[in-house]
Formats: sequence, C-alpha cells, structure tokens
Amino acid sequence: MGKTLVIVESPAKANTIGRYLGKEYVIKASKGHIRDLPQKVMGVNTKNNYKPQYIDSPDKAAVIREIKELAAKCDNVLIATDPDREGEAIAWHIATVLKIDPSTKCRITFNEITKKAVQKAVSEPREIDLNVVDAQQARRVLDRLCGYELSPLLWRKIHKDLSAGRVQSVATKLVMERDDEIAAFEPKEYWEIVSSVSHEGTKLKKDRFDIEYYGESEEESVRKVTLNNADEANAVVDDVKGSNFTVSKVTKGEKERNSAAPFTTSTLQQEASRRLGFAPARTMNVAQMLYQGVNIADQGSVALISYMRTDSVRISDEAVAAARDLIMKKYGKDYLCPYKREFKNKNSAQDAHEAIRPTHFDLEPDVVKSSLTGDQYKLYKLIWERFIATQMSGARLDTMTADIVNGGHVFKVSGEVVTFDGFLKLYDDLRETGGDSKKKETVLPVINEGDVLVNHSTDAVQKFTQPKPHYTEATLISTMEKNGIGRPSTYAPTISTIEKRNYVDKEGKSIIITDIGRLVTVFLQEHFEEFMDVGFTADMEEKLDSIESGDASWVDIIDGFYPKFHDQIEEVGRNAEKITIEDEKTGEMCPECGSELVFKNSRYGRFIACSNYPDCKFSKNIEVKLKDTPCPYCGSEINILKSKKHKNKTFYACDRKGSDPDCQFISWDPPVKDKKCPTCGSFMVYKKFRGKTYQKCGNRECPSNEKRKKT
Repeated sequence: MGKTLVIVESPAKANTIGRYLGKEYVIKASKGHIRDLPQKVMGVNTKNNYKPQYIDSPDKAAVIREIKELAAKCDNVLIATDPDREGEAIAWHIATVLKIDPSTKCRITFNEITKKAVQKAVSEPREIDLNVVDAQQARRVLDRLCGYELSPLLWRKIHKDLSAGRVQSVATKLVMERDDEIAAFEPKEYWEIVSSVSHEGTKLKKDRFDIEYYGESEEESVRKVTLNNADEANAVVDDVKGSNFTVSKVTKGEKERNSAAPFTTSTLQQEASRRLGFAPARTMNVAQMLYQGVNIADQGSVALISYMRTDSVRISDEAVAAARDLIMKKYGKDYLCPYKREFKNKNSAQDAHEAIRPTHFDLEPDVVKSSLTGDQYKLYKLIWERFIATQMSGARLDTMTADIVNGGHVFKVSGEVVTFDGFLKLYDDLRETGGDSKKKETVLPVINEGDVLVNHSTDAVQKFTQPKPHYTEATLISTMEKNGIGRPSTYAPTISTIEKRNYVDKEGKSIIITDIGRLVTVFLQEHFEEFMDVGFTADMEEKLDSIESGDASWVDIIDGFYPKFHDQIEEVGRNAEKITIEDEKTGEMCPECGSELVFKNSRYGRFIACSNYPDCKFSKNIEVKLKDTPCPYCGSEINILKSKKHKNKTFYACDRKGSDPDCQFISWDPPVKDKKCPTCGSFMVYKKFRGKTYQKCGNRECPSNEKRKKT
C-alpha cells in the first residue's frame, strides 16, 4: 500500500497529527494560505462576475514546490486544514495547485486533534465544500473591493497612508459614538444616606452593618425617593440622627446560580481580557498554540483544546461524559449537576463546531504546568475551569432583604450568603458585576421583624450620575458580537487593525478615538452612510452565511452591493472637498533648521517632525518617561521610545543621550532601579521569557551572560 500525504496549515499541527498516524502517512504544513489576491493591484475583475485573480504567494514558492514533490511520490492526498471558512478556502487552493478535483474525497476535518478524532477523520474523507469556499471568497473579494476603492479616496481627500474597511470602519464608529456620548453626558447630582447600625446589646464594631435610605412610608406601601440636593439629604439626616430604627419587614429566600456556557471565541476573548489582561490577538495566538499542540514532558506534542474559532456552545456527548466522570471522582456527587447540562445555539449554522473545551481530561492544568509558558498555562486553566464548571452543581445562596424604618423614613438592606458553592468551587463567577470586579458579598446577622437597631451614625454622601464607560477590548468585542459585526475569526484582527492604524488609542484598558480616527470616521459617515451603518454590516454577515448554506450566490450578493458603492466612490471623488489637517504644534523648535516642530500621524502611530518638511527631514519619537527609574549611568530620566526598524518594539534611552557624550545609555530592556550586577558591577535589566520576568546583567560581555553549552 502506497503512502498518503496529509497537508495541514502549521508545523505544530503537523507534529501533533504525526503522533497519531502511522508510517504510511507523510505530514506537511502549508503554513497558511499558498494562493491569494495580488498585493499591489485589486486583483478582482469587476466586469467578469467579480472573478478573483489568484496568484501563488511569492513567499510560499518553496512550500508549494515541496508539496508538489511530495504529492507526486504519494498515492493519495488528504487536506486537513482548519474546519472553518478560511481552512476550507485554503484546502481549495491547495487542491487547485495540486490539480486535485475538489469533488473527490480529498478533505478531512476534525474539531479536536486527538488520536480518535484524527483517525476517524482519515477514515471518512469528504469533498471540499464549495459553498463554504464561496462564502470565504465573497468576504475576501468584498473586503478587497471596499479597501482598494475607499483607501485611495482617503489618501486624496484627507491624508496618505489611511485605510478603511467594511468591518474596521464600523468598529471605529462604535468607539467614536461611545466617546461622543460620554462627552455629551451631563451628570446629575443625587445624594445617598447611609446609617451604621447594630442590634441592641452588641458592642463590637464588627457587628455593625450599613443600611441605605430608600424612601418614605405611606399607608400600605413605600414610595421611593431620590434626594437631589444637600438640603433634602440633610433634612433626612436631621430626622433620623441619634434615634434608633425598627425592622418593619423581612423577606427571605433562596436562589441558585448556574455556570455560564462554555467558551466561544468571543466570550474567551472577553474573559481573557477581563481576568488575564490579554489583548484579543494575544488570546488567539496562545489559543492557537494550545489547539495545534504543545510539547508535554514524556508525551511529545499534544493538542490541549478543541478548535478555538467558533461561535457555538454545543458540547459533544463524549466530552460531557468525561467532564462528569472527572467531577464525580475529584469533587464528589454533591458537586455533580444531577442532569447533563446542554446549551443551545442561536442558529443552526453555529452547530458546525463545538464550544472551546479541553481535549485531554487526564491533563489538568497543574499537571502540565511545567511544560507550558505562563500565558499558555493561564489560558488553558481558564478554558479548563470554565468547561468543567458547566457540568457542576449550581451554587445555592440564601438571600434576605429588610425594610427598616425611622419615623416615616424607610431604609433598606439586602445580602446573600453562599450556602453551597457548587461550580464556584472551581470557577469564580464574575457575571453579576459585568466581569470587571468581584461583587462584595454582604453578610448580615439574623434580622427579624420588630428588631430594634441602634443608630451609631448617619451620613449623607454627594454622588453624581455616571455615563457609560469607554469601551474596553472585551466590551467592544461583546458589542460587535451582539450587533452581528464580523465573525469569530475577525474580532481580534479588527481591533488590532484599528489600533495599528492609530484610529483608536488605549488609556489603561479604555479604548479612545484618536483625532485621525474621528476625522476618517466622520468623513465616511458623511459620504457613505449606508456603508457605515451597523445594520448594513450585520446584514452582509447574514448574506455571507446564506452563501455558506447554499441559499445564495456569492456573485449575486456582491453585485447587489458593488455597483452602487462604486458610483458613490466616483461621486465623492469628484465632489467632496479635500480636508486640510492642521498640524498640532509641540512648542519646540527644530534643532536642525529652527522651524517649529509639530505632531504627525502615520500608520505606525504619532511622532514629532519638522514643519519645514520636505526641506528639513528631522523627526523623532514622542518621548514617554520611565517612571521612578533613573538612568543607571548619570541619574537623568529615561525615555521609552518606539523602534523605527522593529515594528511595535520599544527601547529605553537616557534623555541626555546624543547631547551628553558621557552618557550613552540605551537598552532593549528596562533597567532595574539602584541595582548592580554582582559579577561585573554593570546595571541590571528586566528580561521576559515565557511570560515570566527575571533580572539579568545589562552588560553583554559579563560572564553571567555567557550561553551555557548543551551537554
């Protein structure tokens, strides 16, 4: 029997699959797409049914040649690219290059890279699904048409190096609208009144608890009252101060809280952002490693999670059974949900995949921790705990609410106590507070109707209503998903794109619109209102889904959009006035020609340049200071600078470097404050490796930096 060539996307995936297939299989990685639209021209024939003009990717010439050579030596070829639109399109391109008929059984897919799943897929090859290919092709052509027509228009009307896209422009618009809403918000004053009380006879401060003013008592009801100013608040304080309260009503109850559904791509990105501080791109990069396989001690390459690009919450019966067996053994019967918990998807199209879950239930996070990087361990632990929690018992809580009166004034207090932790034993649920912080649990003493509560203090606190918060990466993804903007594979790239283009900026976790982002968005909104409409973008995603299901033609979908869009481009190009951007002055003078220095924007971010450009080409990075750490050479301040050669990489330099020949401090790594190397006496720096930070000598010639020879 001859050999079979199995083509996957990544070398890591190839290593993992190789463990499960015998010597009769040859595994080769395509390293992603091997064919695509050309970069320097549109590559779409708008006069011939939008036919894409694909070319072999120049940087994949060696890969293509090797795949062809291996295919010629093997009797059979199976294409095992990822189980999504992008993977199906890559499979189609590979089949085209190898002259394989896509209607033959040359395609295999698996949602998880385990021995059972891989061997089952190999035994059940199928045809390439051309409907799925068409859906990907439609998105690719659509985005190419939008980008290649809109971007040059922005160059002519606003500034060079700008770009626009079907999804990224709408995402930027969401950020701008939220920022405008915050700026226009008018805070309203209100007052809260809090009394510290305890039961009669209790003397310890720990026995006190707070009650809050609610309203006024009427004949058989309570009327909620909002205190709008200090006079109204002080009037209540004066009435109740120094006098005791009486408990008029106590309502007790029980409630159960169940675990959230297992992760989808969107919820994983949101939760990793909130809990771990991971950017969406970082989350997906780490998840990709966990899916494709990581080297586990004594086991080789092992894939730890199922496919990570999914909007499905479906769980296979086999995975549910494994999780329930683990819960029973580790936590006992009380912690096992009495029934198999299942989760429903919004539509049938999402059922193609499962939710993101572990694939090896014998490899708990702490068992493989030593084989993982810091980021891999954190994300794997998050996925593991969220999934196992779905089959655990609900948490049971005792709740209590009490109405407490003083004259005609009504105060309230409520609290809850966890009587059985259930799934909370494994996965701490943050949903009630929106996920950003834990809700403090109010533990109350036993309170009964008629109890007298001693008033120890009553205070009025001025408050103001608050606007909605700025978007974070997590909340922006949530809003995009809710509004149907993009799909699981596009959330992270979209946010990365608008950040790299300098359309938005990050202040802490908050995403803020930039001046250039606002300028581009307002221009597009004014001239391409339909294109910038959230509903239009969501409707286009549904049309792409209809192509995948075989209910629509991809050519018809694009033809229903492009002619009108192209006419708009032509009209705006003729009639819209060019926007002149006034450069913001820095207040400094150019050291080379004496002209004023101004802030400039590029696709890589803001920088400072001479206003006399192009006659004077002086430019420099915007200086950001390293806090609380002086220069180890001269004690001056240290600037944090962006490298021009290495994209998105920063370095550290003394602010006197260049002007003072005695201090030329520069380092890729931040220096350690007031610490010298014990070996050579040079400064120490902070290094990072596999998510962990450690200190190392900053002198390359120091004996402590010599590489250890492998034994």
